[in-house]
Amino acid sequence: MNHSLKVVGESREKMYGPRSLLICGFSSDERKTILKIFKNKKFKNLPIVYITDEDRLERMKNMVIRDHESGLDSECGLERAIIMSGLTEKELHLTMSAYKKMKLPKPLWATLTPTSQNWTVEALISELNNERLHLEK
Repeated sequence: MNHSLKVVGESREKMYGPRSLLICGFSSDERKTILKIFKNKKFKNLPIVYITDEDRLERMKNMVIRDHESGLDSECGLERAIIMSGLTEKELHLTMSAYKKMKLPKPLWATLTPTSQNWTVEALISELNNERLHLEK
């Protein structure tokens, strides 16, 4: 397990990866609610990509470059997760705050890293779930 969690600051410096937000494991209604959150002009030009069951073995680096709203109408049985790529630290906090206000189920949260970009979707979600279980002990 990789327990390299670190505190995120408030800088305007862009974090690793192409600008994108990956959404995994939410119901159809929840996905549409999440999309509404990011229609706000504060999230200008933020591609929202929905992970599908067919994407389980896809590498993260291929997921973060998909078109805005791809996968919106497809299901995914993996754990609920939101993976952020290329956002600033300030946007990361804004994203988490906006999500919290919607009172949706608690997801796994992550940011893309040079290491995780080469993992499959399924491997990353599994690792995030293991880290959450470790932290809850």
